[in-house]
Amino acid sequence: MTFIPAALGLYTVLNITTFFLFWWDKRAAKQGDRRIRERTLLLFALMGGSLGAVTAQHMLRHKTRKQPFCGLLFAIIALHIAAVVVWAFFAGTV
Repeated sequence: MTFIPAALGLYTVLNITTFFLFWWDKRAAKQGDRRIRERTLLLFALMGGSLGAVTAQHMLRHKTRKQPFCGLLFAIIALHIAAVVVWAFFAGTV
């Protein structure tokens, strides 16, 4: 049963990292510095940092109206929810 603590640890690190990347990009936008690519932000969300991405989006008010970014982030969140539902369904049957 060491898989679950390791997975939760990885999930936590990914979400904190994703939040930090959103913060860094917001800071760079304000200062006119080099920005983080939207592709990179979405990739971290896809890898498991979607909670950190949404939290940063709302707390920092960053990339909240930018399309297609918001739509893609929503699709990633929907994919993660579907994966959890499927996993929960099949985990109970094994």
